[in-house]
Amino acid sequence: MRIAVFGANGPTGRQLTDQALAAGHEVVAVTRRPGSLPERPGLTVAVADATDPAAVEAAVSGTDAVLSALGARFSKETITTYSASATAFTAAMTHHGIKRLLAVSSSIADPMWRPTGAHFFNYVLDPLVNRRMGRTLHEDMRRMEAVIGGTELDWTLVRPSGLFEHPVVTDYVTAETSADGVFTARADLAASMLRELEEQRYVRTAMGVVTTAVKPNIAKLIWNEGVKKK
Repeated sequence: MRIAVFGANGPTGRQLTDQALAAGHEVVAVTRRPGSLPERPGLTVAVADATDPAAVEAAVSGTDAVLSALGARFSKETITTYSASATAFTAAMTHHGIKRLLAVSSSIADPMWRPTGAHFFNYVLDPLVNRRMGRTLHEDMRRMEAVIGGTELDWTLVRPSGLFEHPVVTDYVTAETSADGVFTARADLAASMLRELEEQRYVRTAMGVVTTAVKPNIAKLIWNEGVKKK
C-alpha cells in the first residue's frame, strides 16, 4: 500500500514511517524539512506545508491512504495546525478519491475519558496540564475531529493518552472512543495505526490506544510533550 504520512519528521511520524517501511508499504513522507529524512527504499519525500491546500493536494496524489501524525506545542495563543491541515488533506483526498484516513488526536477529545484509578492524574495533572496549559491545543484537536467527522471518508480518529518514547512495540490496548489508561508509547501508537489500516475495526469512529506494560517519567513527559516540543 502507498501511504502518505503527514508530520513524518516528528517523533510519531518517524515511528510511523519506519514501521510502515518495515512492513513493506511505500511511504510518501510529507514534511516541511526534507533534509531530516534519510533516503531509503520505498520512501518518497514530499515537501509541503500541511495547511497549504495546493501543496497537500500534490503530496497525496497517487496514494491509497493518509495518516496524520501532526503535532503542535502548548501555547496560550490560538492554535490552528490541526484543523487547518485537516481541512486541506480531507479536501485533497476527496478530490483524488482517496478514502482511508487515520489522524492522531488525543484521549482528551473524549469528554468522558477518566483513567481508572489514576487519581493524581485525574484531579491534578489533567486539570493543570491538559485543561489549562494545553487548552488551546486540545480545542484545535476537537475542531480537527469535527472537520474529519463531517466528511464521507473512511476515517479513524486515533486517540492516544500521554505520549512518551519507548524503543519497541508493546502489548498495547485499543478501544472504541478512548482507552482506559494514562500513557501511550509512540511505538505502540504507530503500530496501532498500521494495524487499523489493515483491519479496519474502527472506521468512522475514534480508536483509543494505551500502553500498559511500561510507564514514563511524568515530569520528563510534561517537559518533552508540552514545553520543549517543536
